[in-house]
Amino acid sequence: MKKLFKSKWFKIPYYTLLYAFAIAGFFLIASYTAIKFGFTKESGMVDANNRYFQEMQDKYNQDFKVDSVTMVQKRYEAMERIIVLNEYYPQNAQYILSVLQDGADSYEVLRMLDAVDLQLKENKSYQKAISKIRFNSKQAKEVTTLSAFEWMNIAEWKTFKEAVAKDKKLIDSVANQTGVEGRLIVSCLVGEQIRLFNSSREAYKKWIGPLKVLSVESQFSFGVTGIKEHTAKNIESHLKNPNSIFYLGPQYEHLLNFKGQDTATVNKERIDRLTDFHNHYYSYMYAAVFLKQMKVQWEKAGFPIDKRPEILATLFNVGYPQSKPKSNPRVGGSTIKIYEKPYSFGAIAYQFYYSGELFDLFPFEKKKFDWNEDA
Repeated sequence: MKKLFKSKWFKIPYYTLLYAFAIAGFFLIASYTAIKFGFTKESGMVDANNRYFQEMQDKYNQDFKVDSVTMVQKRYEAMERIIVLNEYYPQNAQYILSVLQDGADSYEVLRMLDAVDLQLKENKSYQKAISKIRFNSKQAKEVTTLSAFEWMNIAEWKTFKEAVAKDKKLIDSVANQTGVEGRLIVSCLVGEQIRLFNSSREAYKKWIGPLKVLSVESQFSFGVTGIKEHTAKNIESHLKNPNSIFYLGPQYEHLLNFKGQDTATVNKERIDRLTDFHNHYYSYMYAAVFLKQMKVQWEKAGFPIDKRPEILATLFNVGYPQSKPKSNPRVGGSTIKIYEKPYSFGAIAYQFYYSGELFDLFPFEKKKFDWNEDA
């Protein structure tokens, strides 16, 4: 047995295994010691832009608790910055523009732009262009939530909008039957109602304002659109007279038919349906037919005014005698004083028509007249 232990066939494997286990044991002990005392940890780093990231977090936590008007400003700012970025890195600009157009929160879009700004902080040309945008933004005057059209900031205007919203179905019905754009009909309604609101303060305080209803005239003019009796009679007559320059065609002849036959009954029925406090359908119908008759007259004379809401409203206000087709029609009509500031009826209609007010209820049609003929 002693010979066996002393032989090289035993010694070589034995010592090889012994040293191997010793070396393995050393490495295990060394590894444990290194882990225990943190010798294996990498040193790590604090990003050079850490302060910037914190500033952005603080900025968007506070600055974005703002009203909708300021948010619109932010979207404009984003567009300007995207335009600048497009001159340097079109691909990044396209990515951000796609997000903006997709309806993303302005918060996210501006954060995307801020990330680009940080990356390009050494690009002096780009930073100069961005600084100019920010400088111009700071120099801008204080933003107001009021309308640029002063008369739309009065209490009566808010009441009017709530009141006319109740008549949307009636106005839409008339628009579809006559082919006269609903927004154009409302443009004439606006001038008449604002005039009454402003001149009838007591009536406004007592029932127009509290009830959010339109004022129905019942003396010299009638209904919510202020149709005079003789004008109403002319509108009816021109509908049925193929020889009239205001004739609209056989399909419109029966729009304003009466139930009664004799003059007295017809006269009473006319006034009753125009002054109905609960249903303003005929006020809108007479207004729409009149506007279309004006459009047809001027078109036949070679002076189309279908794209001139201010002229159509002026004619609606002044009536048939003043409707004389020509190349240079004038905007005007009655003078309406709103808190002592004078406006013409035509100007009021024009400003409303293109203001964007009530656009959700009465949008632009592809044509102001007969847009539904192709349907």
